[in-house]
Amino acid sequence: MEPITVSIEVAAKALNIGRTSVYKLISRGELKTVRILSRQLVTVESIRALGGNVA
Repeated sequence: MEPITVSIEVAAKALNIGRTSVYKLISRGELKTVRILSRQLVTVESIRALGGNVA
């Protein structure tokens, strides 16, 4: 089964950018997140949607 969400660190690696850039994309609404307890996780769907737009 494929994950629905990943950590900020995994999202950064998948997009080949730094963690700070991931947080910027989240704040601009370009990456969607969910909060599970105290963890903020990025949806795989939003990473895929953004994948074609990342330089």
